[in-house]
Amino acid sequence: MDLLLPGSVEGLARALESYRPDLVIVFGFAWRLPRSVLDIPRHGVINVHVSMLPKYRGPAPLLWAIRNGDRTGGVTVHRMDEEFDTGNVLAQQDGVPLADDITWSNYCADAMPVTYALLRTALARVVAGNPGDPQEHATASYAGFMEEDFARIRWSDDARAIHDQVRTHRFMRSPEHPVAEVDGARLVVKRTSLEPAEGTRVVCGDGEPLWITESREVTPVP
Repeated sequence: MDLLLPGSVEGLARALESYRPDLVIVFGFAWRLPRSVLDIPRHGVINVHVSMLPKYRGPAPLLWAIRNGDRTGGVTVHRMDEEFDTGNVLAQQDGVPLADDITWSNYCADAMPVTYALLRTALARVVAGNPGDPQEHATASYAGFMEEDFARIRWSDDARAIHDQVRTHRFMRSPEHPVAEVDGARLVVKRTSLEPAEGTRVVCGDGEPLWITESREVTPVP
């Protein structure tokens, strides 16, 4: 298999033109493709998006699902157009578990079999010339990258929100975030519990306790 590493959308277009593909499948690719690229494959371009579109359009749907405390997520296969995640839906399924201690590994164990099954359905529709089903644009939400301030814990926030903030950063494998002030010390908080557990107990803004079960002091800047 050839490995292509285009440095620009223009370079990608030139590479695809030389291969004359029938179909392009995109998964985890952050570029917005122009019409000049979308029109190259005979059957167009389809994308695998890890949400129930039109919910969580954008580059970070899974992070926002974790951040918002969603218990399950979805997978959608859709036709790509010139906007982010707005194309017609070919197949989708909800109900993929988002474990409290979610990792890429345990998420993929549940999500990839769903993705393979959806791709089979989507490919059959593509071959049949089916355009897919239009999205309900009025109900769309956007899932952009995490803002800089999300790296800092505020104990005035609700316990659940802070717990999900920690879960999100752990899933992102953020080495230095999120940071919190605890008893005069600055800590990188790696794991918390909403249930009584061994660790430091902190009362949050909603009056509910949260237990810090894994942390380390912030590494000083040399």
